[in-house]
Formats: sequence, structure tokens, C-alpha cells
Amino acid sequence: MKTILVVLDGLSNQVAQHAMGYLYAECAQGHGHYYTLTCELPSLSRPLYECILTGIPPVKSGIIHNGVSRLSRERSIFHYARAAGLTTAAAAYHWVSELYNQTPFVPARDRHTDAPDLPIQYGHFYSDDSYPDSHLFEDAESLRLRHNPDFMFIHPMNIDDAGHKHGLSSPQYRNRARMADGYLSHWMPTWLAEGYQVIVTADHGMNDDRSHGGILPEETQVPLFVFGRAFSLQAEIAPQQTELCGTVCELLGVTHDKPICRGLLAEPNA
Repeated sequence: MKTILVVLDGLSNQVAQHAMGYLYAECAQGHGHYYTLTCELPSLSRPLYECILTGIPPVKSGIIHNGVSRLSRERSIFHYARAAGLTTAAAAYHWVSELYNQTPFVPARDRHTDAPDLPIQYGHFYSDDSYPDSHLFEDAESLRLRHNPDFMFIHPMNIDDAGHKHGLSSPQYRNRARMADGYLSHWMPTWLAEGYQVIVTADHGMNDDRSHGGILPEETQVPLFVFGRAFSLQAEIAPQQTELCGTVCELLGVTHDKPICRGLLAEPNA
């Protein structure tokens, strides 16, 4: 099944619980379910992009801080999808391009990617943390309409940017989360109507010191929303961040060797 994975960078579960009105409305209608995840450590961006997309925690992947700028040595969702002949796309921060396509990121070459032989075949990548989330979602929809990807990764940054500038308990941070929920309300109904399975989560949270990286609950607890007929929508499940890669591969129907959260998935023919 075609799948869209949205990672709202820096969204603490504490704020997601009261800011994501549209996502909760879809859950209330029986279209999805909300869970809480505890992210792997350290609670930093590049290490957790790698964790989400490969299922490997930072201390094992070697991507243990944001300054580790090299290609991943692991197989990601993009690699498994391409090995199965599926089409991949991403609208994301440039570190994702550096992890799975080419490093270092060269904007003139990599910002708009159309490279069928790379793991991420089609991409729009940005390097400014204040790049508007509204534009990022438009970038993603452009890729979807142009290339009809089987797997799409969407990764906006404005929530994290507001958290670093203003902190967890600020109206700026909370309102950025509400804005992201609003953008999803614009695009996600079409995705669901067209049969996509949609996962919305975060890499890490944020603290009142305008940072993250440690073990405070507001830094490590993040939301996980799942939508689509492939999901069980069972309440008594405790998904792990390291299981997202394998679970997406199961949704895509591709061969992989990653751990999965079997309870998230509906029984075949159910």
C-alpha cells in the first residue's frame, strides 16, 4: 500500500496532545489512532532521522550527533522500496538527502532532485530552518502529483525552529504545532480518500531551555498518529521508534529485515 510518513520535527507529545485538533478529529471518526512514543537517545535530529528511516538506534548507527555528516551505512525505507521496484520521494531537510542520496549537500545539484537511480528518486530539500512549512507541504504535494510515489517522506521544520527560538512553553511553539495541524487538514483528506496509509510522528520533543538532546519527558516523548485501513487502531499497543522502518516496509509490502510493531497493523483481509 502506498504510504506517506510525516515527521513534524521537534513536536513534543506534551504539545501534540492539545494542539493537533484536526488529527484528533480524524481519530474520533475512526479513521486513525494516536499513540505516544519514546524516542531513542540522544534526542537529536539527524540521529533520529536515521533511526526512524532505518530502525537502527543512534549508538548503533554511529549517527550520534547532528554533526555526523556522511551517508548512512544502513538500509533505509528508501533502499528497501527501491529494491522492490517502488518509487520514492521526499520533501525534507537537507540532512535527509545527505543520509541517503549524496553528501555533502550541494544546493544547485540536490535541492530539486530528479534522479531515478538514487534511493530518494524525487525530492525537494531545504537548508533554512525557517523555510515555511506551508511551502514544504506544497513541495510534497507537487512531488506526489508529478511522480505518484509509493513511499513519500514529508519533513517540515518550523515547530523545531520555534522551539529553539522561544522554548516549549511559548505561544510561538504551540502555534507552530497548530499551523502544522492546519496544513495537514488541507492535504490529508485527499491522501486518505486516495487510499494512502499515513503516519504522522516526530523525531524528538523540546524543552524550556530552547533545546533537546537529553532524557526529559518533554524531549523524548513524541506523538504517533496512524491513519488508513491497514492499521488495527488498537489502543493497547506500545510502538517503538525503532519499529517504524519495518512497519512502513510491511505497509509497502517489501522485503526487509527490520523489527516491526505487529500490533499496529490490521489482520490481512480483516
